[in-house]
Amino acid sequence: MDKNSAVKDLTVGDPAKLIFLFTLPLLAGNIFQQLYGFVDTLIVGRFLGVEALAAVGCTGPLMFLVLGFVMGTTSGVTIYTGQRFGAKDFVGIRQSVVACTVLSIAVSIVLTIFGVTFCRDLLELMDTPPAIIDGSYSFIVIIYGGMSAFIGLQLQSNLLRALGDSKMPTVFQAATLTINIILEPIAIIVLDGGIPGAAAATIVSIVIGNLIIFNYIRRRVPILHTLRADWKIDRAVLWEHARIGLPMGFQTSIIAIGAVVLQVALNNLGPLEVAAYAAAHRVDGIAVMPMMSFGVAIAAFTAQNFGAKKFSRIEEGVKKCVMMSCSFSVAVAIFNIMFGADIMHLFVGDGQEQIIDYGRQFLVINGVCYWILSLLFIFRFTLQGLGQSFVPTVAGAMELIMRVLAAIFLVDIYGYVGACLSNPLAWLGACVPLTIAFFIARRDLRRNHNFN
Repeated sequence: MDKNSAVKDLTVGDPAKLIFLFTLPLLAGNIFQQLYGFVDTLIVGRFLGVEALAAVGCTGPLMFLVLGFVMGTTSGVTIYTGQRFGAKDFVGIRQSVVACTVLSIAVSIVLTIFGVTFCRDLLELMDTPPAIIDGSYSFIVIIYGGMSAFIGLQLQSNLLRALGDSKMPTVFQAATLTINIILEPIAIIVLDGGIPGAAAATIVSIVIGNLIIFNYIRRRVPILHTLRADWKIDRAVLWEHARIGLPMGFQTSIIAIGAVVLQVALNNLGPLEVAAYAAAHRVDGIAVMPMMSFGVAIAAFTAQNFGAKKFSRIEEGVKKCVMMSCSFSVAVAIFNIMFGADIMHLFVGDGQEQIIDYGRQFLVINGVCYWILSLLFIFRFTLQGLGQSFVPTVAGAMELIMRVLAAIFLVDIYGYVGACLSNPLAWLGACVPLTIAFFIARRDLRRNHNFN
């Protein structure tokens, strides 16, 4: 193992400390990611106008639909990598890198063709308002066209996280997003690229990020270097990666379908509601990052300890993670409820009080339910760290059902408030099967693996 790399064995040491220290870089990276979205929304809203803000904002569900599949799949296939690392199976790690790469290339080809071919049809299916559909298309088609770059960046980052390194992926993420933040205003303001310029700047920055992280792995992380013999693909190993990774990708896309249906309902309400939801969602996105970061941390912790057959540490880690994550969820909820509307003023400027009022409703309704989301992330990622994919997928289906019901019935009855209720209802619906499955998994570990 290279002493210059930040690879970390999560099977020894205090679980609470390990999880917390693993989470901090993830949290920093995720917040930086959301701050990019914050700056992106600020630049688009201020320099291109509220209509452009709505155009970019309504592509969010479509981005989540496809890019969410990428994030779920790359995170899922590297669960196996973490398990092999925990077992100190270095040949298995190299075989895992090969399997991850092969599956990622296949996914990249399929998603790029699908996204570029059907994104206009999907926007029309969502009843995107005619005034903004051209702007929405010009943004999302470029993002979909750069799918392979996004997959490469996510895969390399998740391979490092599987080895217990959450610091360097965050550094590379920060570098990539900094480049994006620099390039985007140049593309929009200096080069007069408009909405397509914003999308192109994003893809260019991701390509540069890929090159940076690839060079780091090549120089500092020899444990991920493959040999020629490793490329003789083992079908059983490839299937094991697909068995975990693809359901995690589908699970995220299932959730995204619910967001697409909800976006249709929002589009029918009008541009003000669309803009308010997009701006409030940016603020909310930063707030949920602590819960998501703790979830990713417990997945890496669980995978390594499962591979090392240290099952008692998994339960201890989950208990400590619940305490930390729920505490963060309460703190960020209070902050969002008190100050979230003030932050929204940065997006839309003065004289948009109706948009601010709509956004405030969203932040309050979501904030009081963050603790449910916290438990959802912990139980879902723990099960995934154990290599389970069925119940998390069922939970994703529950999120879909609840969001569709909210879009069909609650938006029709309560308007914008009904749309705001969709997230808490989706979290609650998903949390029920995840909680049951977690306690069953804990019982099985105790019964079948000499838990002590």
